[in-house]
Amino acid sequence: QLQLVESGGGSVQAGGSLRLSCEATGPTFDYYAIGWFRQVPGKERERISCNTNFRDSADLADSVKGRFTTSTETTGNYKNKLHLQMNNLTSDDTATYYCAAVFCYSQNLCREYVCPEGFDAYTYRGQGTQVAVSS
Repeated sequence: QLQLVESGGGSVQAGGSLRLSCEATGPTFDYYAIGWFRQVPGKERERISCNTNFRDSADLADSVKGRFTTSTETTGNYKNKLHLQMNNLTSDDTATYYCAAVFCYSQNLCREYVCPEGFDAYTYRGQGTQVAVSS
């Protein structure tokens, strides 16, 4: 069973940067689609990115394009960390950030996989890490 743990949250001033990490234990990310989500109290959880290992780039939400990027980290032969680099942060980025994973079965299917928008569609979910951006 995949377990996901987020880290890297904290407080930063507007214009600053943070790097969040999502680490998998158990199976690796190899045949999973990994989404980053964020939620502000009282608002719906927003999917801001989705990666699979067999695509050249992540799907990014318009709200973070040009400021956020993702990258994977490999331990041994397996990819087991997904980083979310967040630059030029604004107060609108203040939220709790979550990563979540859903199995996409094979290289070909993962390459073509349409990432679900809803957090509940992902089988495995982390507990979240908080980001606070002060203006």
